[in-house]
Amino acid sequence: MSSGTTTGADGVPVPVGMRILRAPLEGKTWRGFGYLMLGLPLSVVWFSLAITGISLGAGLLVTFLGVPVLAGLLAMCRGIGRFERTRARALLDLEVADPEPVRAAKPGVFPWIGAMLRSGSAWRHVVYAVFHFPWSVFAFNVALVFWSVGWALVTYPLWFWVFPVFTDQPGLQLFQNGDYTYQVDGPFRIAGTFLLGLAFTLVTPWLVRALTAVDALLVKGLLGPSRLTGRVIELESDRGVVVDTAAADLRRIERDLHDGAQARLVALAMDLGLAKEKLTEDPQAAARMVDEAHGEVKIALQELRDLARGIHPAVLTDRGLDAALSAIASRCTVPVHVTVDLPTRPAEAIEGIAYFTVSELLQNISKHSGARTASVEVWRSADRLLVQVTDDGRGGAAASAGGGLAGLGERLDAVDGVLIVRSPAGGGTTVTAELPWRDRTATAARR
Repeated sequence: MSSGTTTGADGVPVPVGMRILRAPLEGKTWRGFGYLMLGLPLSVVWFSLAITGISLGAGLLVTFLGVPVLAGLLAMCRGIGRFERTRARALLDLEVADPEPVRAAKPGVFPWIGAMLRSGSAWRHVVYAVFHFPWSVFAFNVALVFWSVGWALVTYPLWFWVFPVFTDQPGLQLFQNGDYTYQVDGPFRIAGTFLLGLAFTLVTPWLVRALTAVDALLVKGLLGPSRLTGRVIELESDRGVVVDTAAADLRRIERDLHDGAQARLVALAMDLGLAKEKLTEDPQAAARMVDEAHGEVKIALQELRDLARGIHPAVLTDRGLDAALSAIASRCTVPVHVTVDLPTRPAEAIEGIAYFTVSELLQNISKHSGARTASVEVWRSADRLLVQVTDDGRGGAAASAGGGLAGLGERLDAVDGVLIVRSPAGGGTTVTAELPWRDRTATAARR
């Protein structure tokens, strides 16, 4: 993308000059201005209710009546937060999750009051109701002045005739100093006023967006879930992904054993039983059957080795990522160059995830890419283990929902990893996996 273009909402490149000229008329600008204009009267109400509730509750604490008053204030401010999140969603397209609910240890009024008073999110809502008021006063006045002055001046050529027709002045009077009066009349002054108004009008949308960006930070920081709660939710989701992945792996192993080695061993037992019966009657036939059974044993052993390699390859445990990745690269249908630059071996869990990530990506290259060559690079950067798999195939890969890359991304996310896919159509594919670095020695010491 060139420096003179930017991307619009629909993903189509838009010249920067066109974007600047179009900004005053965009719905986003008008919704942001409406948000700021509504913010002041609403914040006056929220501020008044919050200050009244805090003063009344604090004053009544000596009689214990202040405790339920403060709990009611907190509940009211949570309702204010719900309204403000809805307003931000409607006017700013800002999605903010609801904070964690207030749960009492047991039913009843007093447990609910105690839970409300201990709720950090409820107190953050009180902080928002109090401190949003001075900010909204500033944002309201700045936005209103720039907006009104800009549109008034830019449209002045359309209504300047009002002064000579209905008053005794030739134009808008800006100031008077003694006998000198400056009035906006004449074509040059009118044109200058238009240009000044145009400058105000073109600057105002970006000013409005900057002001609403501060509002967005306040809503996210004070009215949304806390970082700790978000982290707990993320960990619960990751735990679900790990459990689902483990269950899927167990089902795959069971299916492979049942349909592969187990079925082959059952058939082998039956063949050996028949050979035993024929041993005295037809030794040559029995010998042929034993020979066939010997071949089946070899195949069954190979299937069991492949299955064990799929669970956790021995070469990874014994020799590390370099040898293990070279082994799976040799089985890929295209030539693969492997480079592993690690000062030490990472923890077993991280090493295993890196191995299976590369294994799945190389399988995708073999099946779908149409590539001629591929490469695998593994290195450490600060506290991250980076794995990058590149091919020169047809590209167009995407981590769509339900796809293999999406599932791989979920597995990485379960250990605070990240999967980045860059695959332009016809330009090859580069997949980068970032994993947290954990030293093998430190992990072994914790055990």
